[in-house]
Amino acid sequence: MARKLALICILGVIPVIGCLESRSQINSSKAQRIDTPAGMIEYLHKQNLPALKSVEVWQNEYGAGLKLTTAHYEILTTLLEPLMLSQVPGFMESAYRGYNNQLTEPIETATKLTIYLFAERKQWEDFTKTFAGPQASLYCKIKSGAYYLNGACVAYNIGRERTFSVLGHEGWHQFNSRHFRFRLPSWLDEGTAMLFESSRYEQGLFYFEPGRDLSRLGSLKITLMKNKMIPLRELIAMNPGEAIVTSDDTVMAFYSQAYAMVRFLREDNYGKRLGNYHQMLEDGLKGKWPLEEEGRKTAEDRNIQLTVWWNRAIGTKLFEYYIGDDFDQIEKEYLIFCKKMVYNIRLGK
Repeated sequence: MARKLALICILGVIPVIGCLESRSQINSSKAQRIDTPAGMIEYLHKQNLPALKSVEVWQNEYGAGLKLTTAHYEILTTLLEPLMLSQVPGFMESAYRGYNNQLTEPIETATKLTIYLFAERKQWEDFTKTFAGPQASLYCKIKSGAYYLNGACVAYNIGRERTFSVLGHEGWHQFNSRHFRFRLPSWLDEGTAMLFESSRYEQGLFYFEPGRDLSRLGSLKITLMKNKMIPLRELIAMNPGEAIVTSDDTVMAFYSQAYAMVRFLREDNYGKRLGNYHQMLEDGLKGKWPLEEEGRKTAEDRNIQLTVWWNRAIGTKLFEYYIGDDFDQIEKEYLIFCKKMVYNIRLGK
């Protein structure tokens, strides 16, 4: 395997690994149909949405579109489905608060974060062919999902809950790439992103519920049943590219175990490691990780292509420094936690 492996190329593949099927309580048969930006603007204004600061026509070459502005986001969309679109501003602002909750103190973004949300795949592909440049062919291989690139999240409508799932996931990559002085090792970046894949909508508010992410929980149960669990030392040193070129089982294991690892750090034994988790992210935000000059330079400069070596070295070093170096004991506790998580999960036939 080549020593260099561009991790940014993998981010767009994440949602393909499986998202929740829609459990929306919205009755789509009664959904209002609006075919024009002007009609949608009128509809959104009438909703008096707390998260929506403004809405205007978005002139673009892909389809009739709108620009929705919130406190922290600029959402450029061709989606004219009223019930879903009316919830997008609130969802993204809820996600932003959730991302901030991973830190010891909240931060404010100076420039709004950009979201592209297309109504259909063809529009998304046409945009990607221009936006992603030489990497476009890779991103267009995504079967159903979204990606983060060049500072923006780019998605298309794959159903309400699945669309929100991928926006929540990719939005974390966008948030930490914008604000963190150091970029995160894969296990930590992906594991945290998966905290935002499952949400509940209730009376205008979104609540993120990682414990209801049935896709990741099901994958974790299958991995345990097949005895395909990646050892702890390998998990914290691995990146998605290595998993993808190995096998489908390894891909499933990497994502489900990274999800489980972050939940383990946050929840196990009444959150005894939660402070360590927060401090690790906080120090990544502020550039305070104990890194040597070469590792620090790569962590800071996102124009430097990540390598397998960097991810392995930094992923392990950070885990040892913030969580602990007694891998045998931590792994025992982690496996017990994983088994408890999936005990009541039923797999489809």
